[in-house]
Amino acid sequence: MNDRTCIVTRQTQEADALLRFVAGPDGSVVPDIKRKLPGRGCWVTADRVSVERAAAKNLFSRALKTGVTVPPELGHMVDRLLATATLGALGLARKAGLVALGAAKVDSAVRSGKAAAVFHAAEASDDGVRKLAQARHATKSAGGPDIPAFRLFSETELGLALGATNVIHAALLASEAGKAALRRAVALDRYRSGFDTPAAASAPEPEQTTPTKDTE
Repeated sequence: MNDRTCIVTRQTQEADALLRFVAGPDGSVVPDIKRKLPGRGCWVTADRVSVERAAAKNLFSRALKTGVTVPPELGHMVDRLLATATLGALGLARKAGLVALGAAKVDSAVRSGKAAAVFHAAEASDDGVRKLAQARHATKSAGGPDIPAFRLFSETELGLALGATNVIHAALLASEAGKAALRRAVALDRYRSGFDTPAAASAPEPEQTTPTKDTE
């Protein structure tokens, strides 16, 4: 997709670094997470702070060139949509055999360079997170991949998505099929990183995209 301009920062960015919004049939602002909804769209830098600012400054009506109402919990709505998409993608990866569960299996996947990302539940102990961070650092130091880690979901959320119980640590295995889940995790982490919510866990955070362009 061509670059777009954020209606808040007025900076031009790649489409993947922004969120698209359209006017719904009822005249309310609708997040278009998959960028497939019809009609005129406007773009906002893909973090919660920017979405909240666009809502507070009434920028959506101006950008969409029509009077629209902004849902009072738009920032939270976008968060839930991104989280649901991420958990759904992780569930599909699990069904394809692309997820390792449990600290021992995650550690093995990391040290062998087979892991594309590590996921820690919000309830994970600092010690458990630290040990896997050490494994990730050792892998990178040995010339392996720089594996990102995320702390985006609760144990319950991960368990429901992955069809297991007591999911504290999980690894997404590197593969073409797993890339969709990783992209969605990066997008959710980026969205939350500008707001007061947990972000990627202890080291190197996924690369963040820089700001881009605006309405269609």
